[in-house]
Amino acid sequence: MILKEPTGCWDAEADIVIVGFGGAGASAALEAAQRGASVLVLERFHGGGATAISGGVIYAGGGTPYQEAAGYEDTVEDMFNYLREEVSDAMGDQTLHRFCEGSREDLRWLAEAGVPFGSTLCPFKTSYPTNNYCLYFSGSENNGIYKAKAKPAPRGHRVKGKGLTGPVLFRAIAREIKKHSNIKVRCQTHVLKLLQDDDGGVIGVEGLSIPANSILRPLHSGFTRMSAKVNTYLPPLGQLFNSIANVIFRVSARPYRARARKGVILAAGGFIFNRKMVRKYNRAYLRCMPLGTYGDDGSGIALGESVGGATSHMDRMSAWRFYVPPEALIQGILVNQEGQRICSEDLYGGRQGDYIVSRGGGKAYLIFDSKTYNKAKAELWSQCTLFQKLTMIPMLLLNRKKASSLEKLAFKIGVRYDGLLKTVNEYNETARSGKPDPLGKAHEYFVPQDTPPFYALDCSLYGISLLRFGLPAAAITLGGLVVDEETGQVKRKDGSVIKGLYAAGRNAVGLCSDSYFASGSSIADCIFSGRRAARHASSLPYHQ
Repeated sequence: MILKEPTGCWDAEADIVIVGFGGAGASAALEAAQRGASVLVLERFHGGGATAISGGVIYAGGGTPYQEAAGYEDTVEDMFNYLREEVSDAMGDQTLHRFCEGSREDLRWLAEAGVPFGSTLCPFKTSYPTNNYCLYFSGSENNGIYKAKAKPAPRGHRVKGKGLTGPVLFRAIAREIKKHSNIKVRCQTHVLKLLQDDDGGVIGVEGLSIPANSILRPLHSGFTRMSAKVNTYLPPLGQLFNSIANVIFRVSARPYRARARKGVILAAGGFIFNRKMVRKYNRAYLRCMPLGTYGDDGSGIALGESVGGATSHMDRMSAWRFYVPPEALIQGILVNQEGQRICSEDLYGGRQGDYIVSRGGGKAYLIFDSKTYNKAKAELWSQCTLFQKLTMIPMLLLNRKKASSLEKLAFKIGVRYDGLLKTVNEYNETARSGKPDPLGKAHEYFVPQDTPPFYALDCSLYGISLLRFGLPAAAITLGGLVVDEETGQVKRKDGSVIKGLYAAGRNAVGLCSDSYFASGSSIADCIFSGRRAARHASSLPYHQ
């Protein structure tokens, strides 16, 4: 939409308008305000986004105070060398190095905002540590292939608190934002258009908003909050609450326009809840369980595209089929239906999900013997958090398949027996010889699986038997708008930037757009990219 007269028709004005109040949007708002800019944050629901329902992990290194207190020396170069293998073409070398160099400062910035961290190191491999620990190896750093390229260090910084600590992280930033009079947050506002001047620069937004005095405003807020709380564990109920909230919004929202004197930052999340977009870009993930909030519908990406923004890595998604902890299960052998080993079992669960799709067609089974099974049962109670127990107890104790021989086990799970036998024999021979695992599994986990009875866990992405119900793997999207890596400005297909428009978090191509390689990588990217966009936009002169 082209505005011939860009003044006199606005409901609100600010130096910077931010679309979305999750991790990226909140980071951008706080950074911009600290640099003296006035900020208006427009949030579709009640705030928090996927960050507020996450585990609250931030991937950082290069010698953070918490690493040093735990007795680990980490350098920017080691962090960079590890990430260079993981990030692929999603981020250039110079930008990746800036991310590594700045990660310590990002943690300091968060700590100053009241986010609590700690240095207690988790002593076992896990996808998420229990309440006793705040620092852990959250990626594949100790796998032999990665270890040969970079000295490993624990870089998963879990926000201190009980259970999933994403809410603790977001509440701390939100409290700090409230201290700044130059930040205004308007919730229950859905941005539908970007407004441009005659030169194509973005100067504002247009959408719908529930008025502050509407009697339906608290009701809408209540249903969106309930939807966010239950959606991860009871999706049908979450969908019901969201549908009711949508009806309330339609009958109570009114047109709303806001002017951005310096720039608009898109920070509205990914698109895993937009099934049409998932089908278009990578239908292999359609049957996975969407992870995030109903705001992750691609609307922010679509806004950027509507004014000529280019996208990339849109087919890149990540499915999570975590079977660790218990740590003992790393000793098992992950195979496809042909009985072939898929990848190293000590890789991060998101990375394993990539291989389950590419080498297993979405199907995979973890094979292990009675020694590993008994060890895993013993570890189940001490190494798993409550939400992990809710998954692993049924998987390990009720739904695992058991047989007296590999042949019978192969028949039960529908895996080709000759392929499985060959794989297990080769695995055991190499383990007994003491030779390194060709796929890089750490020596302590490379243990022969040769003591019957044998067991199998269904690690397929599209649902396992859970008390007669399916339990699909959770999935997120990784691609987004292409941005200038120095500034965060959205780029067109010809490489030019769109004046006044920025993108951050999962609205933009960034750190984890090729693969979700470690817990904490997405939130770390939200902070990095949100602050980057805010720094540049704050430095600009006002639109003429």
